Amino acid sequence: MDLSSLDPGVGTLPPRARFSSSLGEQSLNGTWRFRLSARLADAPAGIEAEGYDDADWGTIPVPSSWPMHGHGAPAYTNVQYPFPVDPPYVPDENPIGDHRLVFDAEAFLLDGAVLRFDGIDNTADVWLNGELLGSTRGSRLVSEFDVSRLLRATGNVLVVRVAQWSASSYLEDQDMWWLPGIFRDVTLLAKPQGAINDLFVHADYADGSGTLSIDVDSASPATISIPELGVETAPGSSVEIPEVVGWTAEEPKLYRATVRTELETVELAIGFRTVSVVDSTLLINGRPILFKGVNRHEHHPDLGRVVPREVVESELRLMKQHNINAIRTSHYPPHPVLLELADELGFYVIDECDLETHGFGMNKWRRNPVADPAWRPALVERMIKTVQRDKNHPSIVIWSLGNECGTGDNLAAMADAARAIDGSRLIHYEGDWDSSYVDLYSRMYASVDEVKAIGEKTEEQTKDPTVDAHRRSLPFIQCEYIHAMGNGPGGMTEYQELFERYPRLAGGFVWEWLEHGIRQHTDDGVEYYGYGGDFGETVHDGNFVIDGLVSADREPRPGLVDLKKVYEPVGIGIGTDWKTITIANKYAFSDLDHLRLDWAVEDAEGRYAAGVLPAIEVAAADQVTAVLPDEIAAARRDGAVLTVVARLAKDTDWAGEGHEVAWGQAGAVTMISEPIDGTAPVLTQDRTLSVGPARFDATTGRLIALDDVAIDGPRLTLWRSPTDNDNGMDHRVKRRDSSGWTGQRLDKVVGRLVGLTEVDDDHGHGLQVTTRYAAPSYDRHVDVTITWRSDGSRVAAAVRLEPSGDWKQSWARIGLDFVLDGAADRVSWAGHGPGQKYPDTGQAARLGYFESSVTDLQVPYVRPQENGARWAERLTLSGSGRGITIGGDGFAFTARPWSTPALDAAEHTPDLQPDGSTYLTIDHRQHGIGTASCGPGVLPAYHLDPTQLTEADLNFELTFS
Repeated sequence: MDLSSLDPGVGTLPPRARFSSSLGEQSLNGTWRFRLSARLADAPAGIEAEGYDDADWGTIPVPSSWPMHGHGAPAYTNVQYPFPVDPPYVPDENPIGDHRLVFDAEAFLLDGAVLRFDGIDNTADVWLNGELLGSTRGSRLVSEFDVSRLLRATGNVLVVRVAQWSASSYLEDQDMWWLPGIFRDVTLLAKPQGAINDLFVHADYADGSGTLSIDVDSASPATISIPELGVETAPGSSVEIPEVVGWTAEEPKLYRATVRTELETVELAIGFRTVSVVDSTLLINGRPILFKGVNRHEHHPDLGRVVPREVVESELRLMKQHNINAIRTSHYPPHPVLLELADELGFYVIDECDLETHGFGMNKWRRNPVADPAWRPALVERMIKTVQRDKNHPSIVIWSLGNECGTGDNLAAMADAARAIDGSRLIHYEGDWDSSYVDLYSRMYASVDEVKAIGEKTEEQTKDPTVDAHRRSLPFIQCEYIHAMGNGPGGMTEYQELFERYPRLAGGFVWEWLEHGIRQHTDDGVEYYGYGGDFGETVHDGNFVIDGLVSADREPRPGLVDLKKVYEPVGIGIGTDWKTITIANKYAFSDLDHLRLDWAVEDAEGRYAAGVLPAIEVAAADQVTAVLPDEIAAARRDGAVLTVVARLAKDTDWAGEGHEVAWGQAGAVTMISEPIDGTAPVLTQDRTLSVGPARFDATTGRLIALDDVAIDGPRLTLWRSPTDNDNGMDHRVKRRDSSGWTGQRLDKVVGRLVGLTEVDDDHGHGLQVTTRYAAPSYDRHVDVTITWRSDGSRVAAAVRLEPSGDWKQSWARIGLDFVLDGAADRVSWAGHGPGQKYPDTGQAARLGYFESSVTDLQVPYVRPQENGARWAERLTLSGSGRGITIGGDGFAFTARPWSTPALDAAEHTPDLQPDGSTYLTIDHRQHGIGTASCGPGVLPAYHLDPTQLTEADLNFELTFS
């Protein structure tokens, strides 16, 4: 087994398109014999022999990743290679997985057959009936072998020896778990002499007409028919077809075609679609397109690299339901099922070659394969395999050369190879910043300001004026942006506004769709997701593998819910008088006939008016203002909210009738209440002070009870349990908000009572408590003065902050912590909900009146962190027949069954255990979330800068009852 070979594959057939034939196929998926060895030297000899005795071997399912079945362990790295960088060599400590299968062949295979492996990680030698067929290279690329001479009816012995590491591992450093195995399908295809070997569909679209030609590689004459279009033609002939429906992600029209020879019939799904660039704008079928995309890895929490078809179907429907229209197959060609579904359901796809050499960047890109001529055949072959397999999918609009490889001449050679096969699609590679060998300008994690400049074509010039002019002529995408790791991402709206404003900007692809957690259980059976370092790896990148809009089980995170709002294809604006509505159709091709507009009005008592709006005709990319029915304005009153929802008018392939596509609102939940004058005197009893129903500790000034609810608080808090975005990336320490917070020791702030006095002024009686909060080792502090007044039943707290000293870093929040004795189990609030909301997130949180359990307020991020804040003007917590209500002029709150220090100390969700109390934080101001886990930090508009605080920031009032 030659593990240092740079050959692109040995003994394999030339790459070709994937298609299904009436000649038939036989799956070899199932239970195989399996043996794992720690190194090649320890692997048994002679396993290829038909008579080899494998009785003492175990078994394993194929397809599978063997660490997911108890053989070895998963390992995660992002950039760094988990072995020494010494190309093309890999360590001797290199797990070897031997697989054997004895099978009978179907009769239809005996006149000629091809053995296909859809994916083996990393490299393999393959034998059939004792004879070496060859070797595979490219883990996520197809390898096919001609087995016609060797295959027999019964007792075939197929042997596959898989090495975890080889020279090709240097090409597959793709920010994911290292999971070796035969992880995609193994299939025998009937290929008698004269069978169709390859097909290439060319189906262009322009102005309502199609141009079709299909190349057929076959020794037998073929005919082509498309009954729906009345087309009968021969291979290679170009046919002009009037009045075809073009394929788009909005309307993925597919025409069923058949290619027939005397031996077989092949069924094809053809979409007429053209990709072009005009005036630096990306066009599909002649119209500007905006990618509302995600990056998608293949991962399953129990199966590793193996993702069942039903899971792929469910996640693509989930994407469509959240207004996602594009997928980048990061960072390799996907299982073919994804592309079939993308054709059918409607997604624009960037199909990426199986290539990343990011770890060479840690060595200043020395010996980088993309710049080494010795690697060129292997790299070019990878690109050819990608294009040839997938060339007939209308959903694919862009070929990508790979990801994060630096740059080099081999990438240009790959681009040339792709164009030589297929010149109808654009070529992408983000690392080509000069755009010298690609067809669009691409960046990762460019800031809002950078994207704006690119949209305006005022970005920084390159050194070469000719290169600069060429790059400015190209459309721009963010192939990765708004890093969705943990709580966040923040700042999505600002990007989308730019994408919609500037024609050069063709949108972006969120990093990433899916968290890569691996399901684990504690000793007592509690489930959680494991990440880097949980499996004994000596080299790993921690929870950086836990970044996604959905969990590993495809449960939406708050970021996906917000993204749906940001990506809405319909904008709905309602006049403040509730008399007019403005509908902006953001579809490129579709009118709004497939939607209906429902309206409803609610207040604190519930919904009291509802209906369906008359149809409003709005053409694609147009906007219309219409008059609303009089009954809507008549329903308007204080504290009421009008919501208009665009819903599917009928069932689709991806969602049922009534599915919500977009929404807009008008109104307010402002809770009007009488001001509280201090009519209740301050009473002294033992070591407590009372102001109406509120009792205070006379030595600390802290609230200890409100009526019969025991409370400890409030305490000033300027800190939160850092999110992944607060923590940032280790190599970007200067942008880490959490470093600034711990550097200021905001997590260790303590208080000292400065003053406790009775007041009697124009607002009546009151108790004024001043506490100085400061962190160890520094002389900067914040004086917090709270004046408590009561009218006998309600209590008002007027809060004033006075910072002093040298505060150089941001604060996480301006909040007050309370601890309620006993567990509150229910929460109701008037404000934004039902999901969480932070200053730069929560786009999907709508105005209204909401209820929840305290448990359901928590977002179970895999690595626990700040989460679950809601925005409110009134909040009620209740439990065990007791409760408190808090009102104010807009505040955020979190309510948890554990403390913030406990949240911060937790590494996994089972580490969080309720302790019997309820921890409530009321935030007057918050720092934004941003995307600094791998991207820009918090935008200036959402910074909580203690040197820039206004009077409104320093003063606020709450009411308690």
